[in-house]
Amino acid sequence: MQLAAIVVSLVLTAVGVALLARAVAQIYRFVRLGQSVPAGSRTDDPKQRTITLVKEFLGHTRMNRWGIVGFAHWFVAIGFLTLPPTLAQAYGQLFQADWVLPVLGGFLPFEMYIEFIGLMTVAGILVLIAIRLLNLPTRPGRKSRFAGSTAWQAYFVEYVILTIGLAILVLRGLEGAIHHVEGYEAAYFVSYPLVEAFDGLETGTLQNLIYFTAMIKISVSLIWMITVSLNITMGVAWHRFLAFPNIWFKRESSGDVALGALQPMTSGGKPIDFEDPGEDDTFGVSQVEQFSWKGILDFSTCTECGRCQSQCPAWNTGKPLSPKLMIMSLRDHAHAKAPYLLAGGGKDMEGEEQATEEQLKDVPAAALAEAERPLVGTLEENGVIDPDVLWSCTTCGACVEQCPVDIEHVDHIVDMRRYQVMIESSFPSEAGTMLKNLEKKGNPWGLAKKQRLEWTKEVDFEVPVVGKDIEDLTEVEYLYWVGCAGALEDRAKKTTKAFAELLHIAGVKFAIMGGDEKCSGDSPRRLGNEFLFQQLGAENVGMLNMAFGEDEDEGVTVERSRKKIVATCPHCFNTIANEYPQLGGHYEVIHHTQLLQHLIDEGRLVPVTPVEGLITYHDPCYLGRHNKVYTPPREIIGRVPGLRNEEMHRHKERGFCCGAGGARMWMEERIGKRINTERVDEALSLNPDIVSTACPFCLVMLTDSVNGKKNEGKAKENVQVVDVAQLLLESVKTPAEPEGTAGTEPAPEPEPAS
Repeated sequence: MQLAAIVVSLVLTAVGVALLARAVAQIYRFVRLGQSVPAGSRTDDPKQRTITLVKEFLGHTRMNRWGIVGFAHWFVAIGFLTLPPTLAQAYGQLFQADWVLPVLGGFLPFEMYIEFIGLMTVAGILVLIAIRLLNLPTRPGRKSRFAGSTAWQAYFVEYVILTIGLAILVLRGLEGAIHHVEGYEAAYFVSYPLVEAFDGLETGTLQNLIYFTAMIKISVSLIWMITVSLNITMGVAWHRFLAFPNIWFKRESSGDVALGALQPMTSGGKPIDFEDPGEDDTFGVSQVEQFSWKGILDFSTCTECGRCQSQCPAWNTGKPLSPKLMIMSLRDHAHAKAPYLLAGGGKDMEGEEQATEEQLKDVPAAALAEAERPLVGTLEENGVIDPDVLWSCTTCGACVEQCPVDIEHVDHIVDMRRYQVMIESSFPSEAGTMLKNLEKKGNPWGLAKKQRLEWTKEVDFEVPVVGKDIEDLTEVEYLYWVGCAGALEDRAKKTTKAFAELLHIAGVKFAIMGGDEKCSGDSPRRLGNEFLFQQLGAENVGMLNMAFGEDEDEGVTVERSRKKIVATCPHCFNTIANEYPQLGGHYEVIHHTQLLQHLIDEGRLVPVTPVEGLITYHDPCYLGRHNKVYTPPREIIGRVPGLRNEEMHRHKERGFCCGAGGARMWMEERIGKRINTERVDEALSLNPDIVSTACPFCLVMLTDSVNGKKNEGKAKENVQVVDVAQLLLESVKTPAEPEGTAGTEPAPEPEPAS
């Protein structure tokens, strides 16, 4: 028995170690195929990055959002990292059954730790197995987050962990018996029943059982090592190793997820100068090797857990986009193409092969065939990513928010969109109208700039305009950035007027731009038209800096804290606050709900008039997930007398998109259920009187769907969709004052989103 155990274990060890070393080298070379990143962008503040890594792992800060799953996974992960000493002990026991580890062997805290973690690893993996087994039959198809995952790999890994955990506990019982433990001892507080069960066996029998169990533990460990080494796309196993560098190299050293700002377009690791681009610059991603090395690492790290998929609004409404399946497709394509790339293969912007026939002569035919596949293409074109997958994304960020290993899905989707839009001119036709309007008129509707100020004629107080009523913004406290929707879209204008009136009531000195401002650039950038974003953004930044009294030519600069902007549109808010710094615009930007909450806290706005009814609040993605503003809107609602707030099932971090983000506002939904309809169905299930939000895009999308439900007789006639500013204004005003706010206006008629 001993000889057999030694031979089997050592042979498997030699094979496993050799294959693992080869696999690690393959993955390292594979990740290095990706493009370089701007210097320091992934390595800044190494101390903070290390702290972030430790916090995310030891605190399981992402996994613990999933309740019992996070708790169970924590013990499995800790067991994997801290139980290798039991493997070393098993090797020693092959040669001497009663062998113990030097130093640690017999050390009571260590022995107790092994007992406890061994037990909790077994318990944890049993919970995870049960969740997977119960999830598939009870939540079939799209409802299961495991749909599309490679099932055999997951079960293989789980049962390996279970077997090793049980082997540890059995070995502990055998060790206690062979060491003649008599009576209960703390060192065996978990395995003591096994010690008693094995007590009384002959020494030879105990030795053979130890040899056999040690062989099982070692063999199963090595079979796992061999299997994963032969399957380097096996993310469910490799994430145990790759998650650590993937988290350490995440976009934000502070630990924030890769949301908010989009990254500037780069080529060869340097930002592209759009005024004078280089001849060899690549615009966006058209080949998998054009992703950054962090992107390639992302693909390899995916554990196929499906948390992103379960939260994705596109997937949940019958569309082809699953963030998980997209990442898996990119991973499998990249690995299949790797032999071709490692041999020097690759194509230039015109599609010409850069390698010689001599270089490619030993490349497997499968890798050469994979190299011919378009990254984005239809099924007939044998594309890796279908165009419908790419254009279904609303960039809501639910996938990025939920991913436990910090994969940056949105950045990768936008990179592929950039190539499709800027080089191929391939995108949904409806979006073309929006782009043309932005190019000609500076707003998505193509309206004249003078119409940006029309709303000011509909209020009974003076709204100061920069350059007309005041010289610059040094004379006021805030610039109110009204935005295109707030100035030009009828439903959004109600929010604009309500917020301006609230500022007037509170005595806040504010001003607006004079109509020469352009769209912030959110939609074209997320559509993929980076050039148009740069153009719009640069014009706006120059205009804003001048309005704040800053002059580059004269060397006049203004501190960021003195350049205060408030916006009612989360998309403008996000762009100006997080993306304009990339263009030289540094401002202190807040959302209107944040300012309104502050004014209420200061007593400058006092809600007194009750607004009766049940209300449910919808979190705008670009206010909530992208910028972590969840509390102010709810605080405002909570301060309005008479309102009874009830949260939808999906809210805050798990809020469900309205369907307008990622430039989807300007595109038709032709596949599956409309996202705004799904969201409104969830809201109406609470039978509310008011559906509230804090974004003009959300307001339009939710209003359209609610009105459609009314026409179908599926919603009560008095339910209304309003911005929180409208609710607050209604409560701040006394009943004797003129009506015309949220609670009294009839619901607007539906209008086409585009």
